Amino acid sequence: MLNKNIKNTAIKAVTIAAKKLIKVYNSFERRTVKMKSAHEILTSADLLSEKIIISEIKRKFSKHSILSEEAGLLDKEKDYLWIIDPIDGTTNFSMHNPLWSMSLGLAYKGEIIFGLIYAPMLKEMYWAEKGCGAYCNNKKIQVSSINSGKVINTFCHGSNEKDIKRAIKYFQKQKLANFDCRQLGSAALELAYVASGRIESIVIPGVRSWDVAAGILLVSEAGGTVTNFKNKPWTLKDCDLIATNGLVQEQIINVLNS
Repeated sequence: MLNKNIKNTAIKAVTIAAKKLIKVYNSFERRTVKMKSAHEILTSADLLSEKIIISEIKRKFSKHSILSEEAGLLDKEKDYLWIIDPIDGTTNFSMHNPLWSMSLGLAYKGEIIFGLIYAPMLKEMYWAEKGCGAYCNNKKIQVSSINSGKVINTFCHGSNEKDIKRAIKYFQKQKLANFDCRQLGSAALELAYVASGRIESIVIPGVRSWDVAAGILLVSEAGGTVTNFKNKPWTLKDCDLIATNGLVQEQIINVLNS
């Protein structure tokens, strides 16, 4: 069983951060953002959230390593590694779109054992513990049983040109061939939506671990399938990700291979 302090600390960290972030969100002006790259932005809210979350984790688990999107890797080469995205969906945040979240995953010797995704504006907290199922607001969730016709696929991508082009090709093929394919702008939430049966899949070329560490456990614990583009079980070393309800997995693999 997971140490209860792990879940409690994660919940406390994102709850404290959320109170601050909601105030910033309500008055945020997009002209204040900074560009990390041609396709990525950074806001003061990202840094504020990261500072709060890291502070809470370090206070309770000083011997754990931390990997966070903005701060990078802190205290490497320890068995426990927290993987943090202080705001997943920063562009959504900047344009007053409520589809943004905070994502915290905990790995033990390279295996994700706990994940939490909190979307403050939606008042939804998703969490999963290895071997114990996945939950939203403490109600157990599971992937959908839809396998054709009404399938909703989503996608995301890394920031380099190659990954963007791969995502565009995938989107075009799925959009033309099936009911729908769209980008919601928060990989963490899209994974949570796969886990809760709201959508059937997400495909991410050029994935980064902090975007998905919590979400992959949610999907797995909700009965879904998480692989790389070669249809092998996904690991923290993989650069591409497919997460599905399992029923649409083969169709997605076929599209990617074509």
